[in-house]
Amino acid sequence: MIEPGKTKLPVSRQLELIGLNNSVYYYKKRPRTESNNDVELKSNIQALYAEQTAGYRVMHGRLQLLGFAVGEKPVRRLMSELRLYGPYPKRNLSKQCQEHKKYPYLLRGLKINQVNQVWATDITYIKLDKGTAYLLAIIDLYSRKILSWRISNTLSSAFCVEALTEAIEKFGKPKIFNTDQGCQFTSDEFTSMLRDKQIRISMDGKGRALDNIFIERFWRTIKYDYIFYNDFGTMPKLIDGVSWFVDYYNQRRPHLSLNKWTPEAVYGNGLWEVLSEKLSS
Repeated sequence: MIEPGKTKLPVSRQLELIGLNNSVYYYKKRPRTESNNDVELKSNIQALYAEQTAGYRVMHGRLQLLGFAVGEKPVRRLMSELRLYGPYPKRNLSKQCQEHKKYPYLLRGLKINQVNQVWATDITYIKLDKGTAYLLAIIDLYSRKILSWRISNTLSSAFCVEALTEAIEKFGKPKIFNTDQGCQFTSDEFTSMLRDKQIRISMDGKGRALDNIFIERFWRTIKYDYIFYNDFGTMPKLIDGVSWFVDYYNQRRPHLSLNKWTPEAVYGNGLWEVLSEKLSS
């Protein structure tokens, strides 16, 4: 719209007529050069991230402890440039499908005092060198035992149904099965299997992650105690690693809420009855 030298009107008058400030017209974006301070910060961020995965807020605090006078926003920008991200689940990983039927949440106020009373499931994501893997696990809420799990590179219903089939074939069935309202769990393939087995379906309230707190605690345990300390860049390596950890978690890791017994001891050896008596006394 501005034509310098092609009209008798000066550029300033043309800008005035179209309501544009002189500074906007004459502004030239200068290429950003990386300062020595940014280079030093990036080096320290990479070293700290290799030591322990962290988001930008935690990273900001760690840099301050090292004596760097830097704000959170620059740390966030530098981590974004380095493509380093915190170990936190993505929002809306399990997206709702409006046309699918939703079921009420049945666990509010429910006393869970025996195994196979309530099972629950959820999906989390794990970054690989190329792409993302999705991990699903089914847990018995009383014993905390992981009954089955699957890893997939897509968020389809198929791997969820496979895990559910395996859990039922190996351990029978629960009275209640709890999930979130994600499409994978509200799909007819998944819910029809539960209905056919006469298992009551419970679903978390929208936006209420704490409704499924037990599986969320397992995600935190496997990620912070194991996955973030190891290099699982490929799907085969991740599958082998998760297989090892689930066996360790079920068989050899004492659980504080289980009187320091393992999930397998409580679930498989019938100690849930003894534990129930101890907790109620």
